[in-house]
Amino acid sequence: MAKSKTEDLQHFITVVDCGSFSGAANLLNSQVATVSRAIARLERELGVVLFNRSTRRVELTEAGHVFLHYAKDSLDLLHRGEEALNNLKGKPQGKLRVDAASPFLFHQVIPYVEDFQRHYPKLQLDLISNENIVDLIEKKTDVAIRIGKLADSNLYARKLGRSTLHMVASPRYLAKYGTPKQLDELQEHQLIGFADAPKLNNWYLKQDIAMKATLCASNGEAIRQLALNGNGIALLSNFMIRKDLDNNRLVEVLPNSVMSPNPREEIHAVYYKNSAVASRIKAFIDFFADKFSL
Repeated sequence: MAKSKTEDLQHFITVVDCGSFSGAANLLNSQVATVSRAIARLERELGVVLFNRSTRRVELTEAGHVFLHYAKDSLDLLHRGEEALNNLKGKPQGKLRVDAASPFLFHQVIPYVEDFQRHYPKLQLDLISNENIVDLIEKKTDVAIRIGKLADSNLYARKLGRSTLHMVASPRYLAKYGTPKQLDELQEHQLIGFADAPKLNNWYLKQDIAMKATLCASNGEAIRQLALNGNGIALLSNFMIRKDLDNNRLVEVLPNSVMSPNPREEIHAVYYKNSAVASRIKAFIDFFADKFSL
C-alpha cells in the first residue's frame, strides 16, 4: 500500500517548483514548519532523503529526482479522476485562474465575464493581471493569454489569432505637433514606449530608423491612456484601440508603415500539457475564442 499522503506529495512538488521551503510555504499559504514536517514525514515513509539542504538552496537528491516524476503523475491522475467525476455532474465546476496582460483583460475578457458566468455558473474565475510572463505552476495559474511569439516550452498552446499593430496619436496631439508624413519624421515627435520591456519598443517599421521613447509606462493600458490624453505617438495592438480608432479618439499615423505579420502580433492561450482541469480550461478558451475581437 502506498504510504505517501497526497498533501505531502503536493508539498514536495511545490518545494521543487519554488526552489525553497519558504517559497513553497508562501505559495501554499502555510508555515515553513508545516512544509518541513511534510517533507520529513515523506522522507521517513519512503526511507530516502529527497532534498540536499543548505543555507542558500534546496536541491533534489538522485532519489528525489526519481520520485518527482511519479509524484507528479500520481497527483495528476488523481486530479483527473476528480475532474471526471465533476463532469458527470454536468458543466465544469471549480476555480479557474486566468492570467493576462491588463489591456487584454480590460478590453477582451472582462466585457464578457457576465455571459461566461451565466453559461458556467459553477466555475469561479480568478482574473490575474501580469505584464510579464509568469510561471504557471509557481503562480497556480490554469491558463494564460500570451501576446507575442511563443518560446519553446512544455505548454500546450492554442493560437487565438493575430492582432495587428497601429501607430496612433490623439487628434489633439496631432493638431498641436503636426502629423508626420514619412517615417524619419518620427524622430522629431514625442514617442511613448514601455518602461520595463525593451523588446516591446521594437516597432517593426518598414524603414530602419533610430527611435527613442520620450515617455514610458509599464503596461499597454497606461500607454493607451497617455496617447488618448495627447502625450505622443504610441504603437498599440488593434485589440485594445479598435474602438478608439472607430470613434476618432485616436488617429492612425503613417498607415502601412509597420511590418505585418511580426512577432508582437500573435496571441495564444497556453496551459500545461498534463493539466488536471482540462474541461475548465476548454470551457474558457472555447467560449472566449468566439468573443475576442483581435
